[in-house]
This record gives sequence, structure tokens and C-alpha cells, in this order.
Amino acid sequence: MKDGIHPDYHKVLFIDSATGEEWVTRSTMTSREKREVDGEEMPVVKLEISSLSHPFWTGTARELDSDGKIDRFRRRYGGGKK
Repeated sequence: MKDGIHPDYHKVLFIDSATGEEWVTRSTMTSREKREVDGEEMPVVKLEISSLSHPFWTGTARELDSDGKIDRFRRRYGGGKK
């Protein structure tokens, strides 16, 4: 690998704002906010939503169809509700 062309890859603390879950992983992201975890200071990146809180990944996804467009599409193209 060439020296000086790659971004700094370091440990980062991610926080899901919706659930409060925290996890440490490696990333090139950074922030001004820092926190000490296991004796090591690392940047904190706050996420509005992650796979821990997203309705699709948690199994709580719902269809919103106030105009009946989904039903009309299913009738027209033969797709049934699963």
C-alpha cells in the first residue's frame, strides 16, 4: 500500500440514539466528542437509527396505505399479501 494516501482507520464508539445501544468498531469516521472506553479514548459517533432500531431489521415494519394504492397495485398485478 502507498503511504500517505489512506485515511486514518481507528476505533470509534457508535451510539444508536433510538435505543441507547453502544458498540466499538473500527472506522475512518471521527468527531469532536470523545469518550474513554476500556482505558482508550476514542471518538463518539451518534446515529439516529441503526440495524438495532430500524423497523425492517427489528421485525416491526408496517405498511402505511391510507389511499389504498398498495391494494390497488396488488389487485392489478396479482401480488398477494404475505
